[in-house]
Amino acid sequence: MNKLSAHTAPRTHRFLALLWPALALLACAVLWSGAVLRSNAEHRRAAELAVKEADAYAEAYEQYVTRSVAQVDQITMQLKHSWEHEYQRADQRTLIEDMRRDGMFTDSAILNVSVIGRDGAVRSSSRPHGGAPNLAGTRFFIEHRDNISTALRIGAAPPELGARGAILFTRRLDTRDDEFDGVLVMAVDAGYFTSFVSAATLGADSLLALVGTEHPLRVEQDAGGAVRLGTAGSLLPANAERWPVPRGVQLVQGDAGAGAHGGGFADGRARVLGWRRSSVYPVVALVALSQTAALAGADAYWIDARNRMVLATLGLLALAGAASMLSLRAARRARERDTVQRAYRTATESANDGFYMVAPLRDRKGEVVDFRIVDCNERGAFFYGLTREALVGTLVSQIGGVDGMALIDNYRQAMAVGFHQEDRRMPEDNRLNIRWGHRRIVRVGGVLAVTLQDISERKAHEAELARLANEDSLTGLPNRHWFLNFVPQALAQAQGLGQGAALLFVDLDEFKQVNDSHGHAIGDRLLRAAAERLMSQLRPGDRVARFGGDEFIVLLSPFDSDQQAANVAARIIDAFGKPFGIGGEQHRIGASVGISVYPRDGLDAATLIRHGDIAMYAGKNEGKGQYRFFDPAQSSTLRTRAQLRQRLLVAIEQRQFRLHYQPRVDTRTGALLSMEALIRWEHPQLGMIRPDEFIPLAESSGLIVQVGAIVIDQACAQLAAWRAQGLPLVPVSINVSPKQFSRGGVQHELADGLRRHGVDAGLLEVEITESAMMGDQDAILAELAAIRALGVKLHVDDFGTGYSSLSQLQRMKMDVLKVDRSFTAELGRSKEGTVFFQAIVSMAHALGMEVVAEGVENHEQLALLRALGCNEVQGYLIARPMPAEAMAPLLVKRYLLDQPLAA
Repeated sequence: MNKLSAHTAPRTHRFLALLWPALALLACAVLWSGAVLRSNAEHRRAAELAVKEADAYAEAYEQYVTRSVAQVDQITMQLKHSWEHEYQRADQRTLIEDMRRDGMFTDSAILNVSVIGRDGAVRSSSRPHGGAPNLAGTRFFIEHRDNISTALRIGAAPPELGARGAILFTRRLDTRDDEFDGVLVMAVDAGYFTSFVSAATLGADSLLALVGTEHPLRVEQDAGGAVRLGTAGSLLPANAERWPVPRGVQLVQGDAGAGAHGGGFADGRARVLGWRRSSVYPVVALVALSQTAALAGADAYWIDARNRMVLATLGLLALAGAASMLSLRAARRARERDTVQRAYRTATESANDGFYMVAPLRDRKGEVVDFRIVDCNERGAFFYGLTREALVGTLVSQIGGVDGMALIDNYRQAMAVGFHQEDRRMPEDNRLNIRWGHRRIVRVGGVLAVTLQDISERKAHEAELARLANEDSLTGLPNRHWFLNFVPQALAQAQGLGQGAALLFVDLDEFKQVNDSHGHAIGDRLLRAAAERLMSQLRPGDRVARFGGDEFIVLLSPFDSDQQAANVAARIIDAFGKPFGIGGEQHRIGASVGISVYPRDGLDAATLIRHGDIAMYAGKNEGKGQYRFFDPAQSSTLRTRAQLRQRLLVAIEQRQFRLHYQPRVDTRTGALLSMEALIRWEHPQLGMIRPDEFIPLAESSGLIVQVGAIVIDQACAQLAAWRAQGLPLVPVSINVSPKQFSRGGVQHELADGLRRHGVDAGLLEVEITESAMMGDQDAILAELAAIRALGVKLHVDDFGTGYSSLSQLQRMKMDVLKVDRSFTAELGRSKEGTVFFQAIVSMAHALGMEVVAEGVENHEQLALLRALGCNEVQGYLIARPMPAEAMAPLLVKRYLLDQPLAA
């Protein structure tokens, strides 16, 4: 202004006539030139501001979409986990319905949550699914079925799902064996993902869009608020999904081919397009601002400036140019300041992060003693439970709910080095609206620009993942992973304090029998009850973990003496000796405990666990319900057992087994009616190995299934050999172990053996124990019916030693009941033994079953059995088990009793 005043200072009258017009023309030229330049600058600034706004909106929208999809991702992960681990049985697959009844999925944006079975049929859904179409042919179903990835798939909902206008989130379901088990489907209203900001906020002709990069997905909202799904009626460039860079902003013209990546907007309008590709999910967030709307302010400015220049020109010609020029400059400065403030406020208030401008307060020595918040956005004030008006001007040391001194130290560090960032857990204070925050501090001139991002959800998710990785989902106890990481720390601490530690390896003795006979649901409840009972026997400082199956590990630390560990083990065994009341029944399982001591029995977790396991099995082999301390000699026993198992594998491969046969005869006449095949192991170096030495090992290791198959094959082969020799044949009964029977497939092995050797099914009989009939009754009945359909008779072996009931025998429809030798031995010894045997015979005959007495060793027993009406006898009185070549003459002889009863 002073310079302009100097130029217009009074001159001599001689120059006035020339000076004023010259000054006016000069001023006009300057004013008009300045107006044109300024207008061009305003256009550039408006275009740059539009680019920044589009970029900021795109970034914020991408964060909104990523958080929203993350919520869906977490929900589907939890549903997948619940379905695969808690709803495996077909009659329990009502996961979605149960959760909906509990108040889940009531948000109107969630249109459909369903579980699609492996056959494409809807198994569970938040909507009625009676008559729902089969989805096996849909694109998402085929992709999940053919791809083992369990990652979240995002795409448009197919018409078959009946969820128009929805975005479809799907995830593969697996069985426990990682086989395909179906698809989890969640359909969310597409409008939910475009509700990030209103159309009015973005301005006229704006667009908000979400497109997929891996699967067909295009959702957009125009300035009128209308939401479109798919390419029909889409205004976006045709190649919006295939842009090569993950983020950017550019001006896209309305005419085709004008964009840098090809393609323009379908309505012919030019827009500033900002996009962000999600770093987590295969989607791209796009925000398009109208170029016309963005430049409207600059165009208005030019019109206004032009009009002012006309007035200024007239005023200058009237000697009033200087005042008009100063006013115009002052107005321009005010508009610039207002534009900057509005841009700043728009950028900060629309974000989800807190923004703060913090100025240092110094003492007389120039040392920073505190900081004052000179500006912030509403989000930043909300984090501290305040409004912006209340927070601005506040000293950092006076902000309630935070550690002011720690925050001041961070700000001082940022003032010193120019930058500081950290993740910080906020104090537990009801005034704060944030639990975890990521703080980023940047020095700008003499003040600090602070950004505070709420990462509470991310931290909570990380904590939950850590918990799931270290906790047994069934019992709530720490799991094997946690224990193996914890023990080294505990041992190091014990060593540092000069103390010992004891590891107790606890195994539930009869859990498997309860689990097999009553089902996994009862087994799971039993394990939870066992965990609680085990915890009740320990000190608060002792640690216990579920190691796997029915095994638990306890770490006693500090540890004083072997007697202390023995006392704890005795308490545990005593506690587990008491029955568990579950499902209206009492279950006795018992426990065996192995103890290893640090540092005597091992210096690391693996050694202590292995030695505790060895000690536990040593006690179990001597009789369940005991505890044993580790003894190096126990390792030798286990090595011997391992060697025997290896030899058994070789015996199976080389078929070192032979069958011996023990006759069964008619009680009255002594006629040979049948024989039982009994396996023998002839080892090339060790000779004959007794069945009681290798059968238990074969049972516990699962090799009994292969051994059983060999028995079936050899029995059929021997029958075929006797037939080829022209010998008269009688049926041969073979024993099928509980494990072989529970695995299923016995019927197929029998049919294959009979077919391969050309043997009549009536010559083969199957003996199964009562314990083999415990478990899934439907499956057992089906297997028995299949065997009976071959023409093979079924025997109940060792009757009286198991848990079968009268109703169970009636359902099983067995042909023969073989009474255990322990009951035969009581005949003639006590009246009760005879009465009991008579009751068995009467019951069996009432059920249409024949009775065989096992273990008959003298004529007194034979006479009583004849009197009791027993049909057949078997035992040393008749004959001992013998090889096939010794059995051949008996087939010819036919009558084996020296004193048959006269008819």
